[in-house]
Amino acid sequence: MKNLYGFLGAREKVMRGVFLFSAIFSILALATITVFLFVSGVPFIAKTGFARFVFGGNWAPLADNPSYGIFPMIVASLYVTALSFLVGIGIGFLTAIALYKFCPKRLVAPIRQMINLLAGIPSVIFGLFGMTVIVPFVRDYVSPTGVGYGILSASLVLGIMILPTIVSVSLDSLNSTPNTYYEGALALGATKEQAVFKIMLPAAKSGILSGVVLAIGRAIGETMAVVMVIGGSPEMPESLFQSVRTLTANIAMGALELNGDALSALIATGVVLFVFTLILNVSFSLLKKENRDSVAVKEGRGAKK
Repeated sequence: MKNLYGFLGAREKVMRGVFLFSAIFSILALATITVFLFVSGVPFIAKTGFARFVFGGNWAPLADNPSYGIFPMIVASLYVTALSFLVGIGIGFLTAIALYKFCPKRLVAPIRQMINLLAGIPSVIFGLFGMTVIVPFVRDYVSPTGVGYGILSASLVLGIMILPTIVSVSLDSLNSTPNTYYEGALALGATKEQAVFKIMLPAAKSGILSGVVLAIGRAIGETMAVVMVIGGSPEMPESLFQSVRTLTANIAMGALELNGDALSALIATGVVLFVFTLILNVSFSLLKKENRDSVAVKEGRGAKK
């Protein structure tokens, strides 16, 4: 018996050490990447000038008089992310609601499994699909200029790519909400739609916001699929059907060709992208905290009454 307890105790210590090592490794990996970006990129931003680098409108690192303005790519990244967010949220959110209460139960598991399979498809396949299907369709039937490559095509591809994240997280959040809320709403005379949209969705709002954050992070950081369908011209976006370049596409297109100050400019672009993503995550975290605090206040008032 003592040997058994000793074995169990030793195994517990080993697993505790494995978990601690995993946590420390994750923190060290994040710290290493952060230090690399800021040590390599911030000096270049300081040398070039923050305003000139971030708000400059011309990117020409190989010119006789090099220019390193990334503002057009920042704007293009915002456009692509926002439009893909609308596409992904619109389709994914309604899909999650349909699977939650409006779809026959025998079809929920197969449909969800097919949606989850999208998460395992390599991004280059999405890019290839965009090049051979979405770009020609946009060029022939949507674009007034006859150009298929651009913001709209990239947004449609990214919208499809973030669907599994939005559907899975939203559906899990809805399923984790106590079903008594739904049954109570029906008992009080609410319709099925009213019970879902006015009771269950607000109750699952925190988890759904987490899915939104993950989806936006995926959209901002996606590179290969965007490079294949967005065109690649470092110009200020003026149309959804214009060839432009995002921050990630800019890094990918020049990483193997540029060196010296031009390579430092790409690393500095990574710093801007890193800070932008960090601000986005912190903003959503504060929003979730504010929502939890407001719910707690309302519950406290209800208890007093």
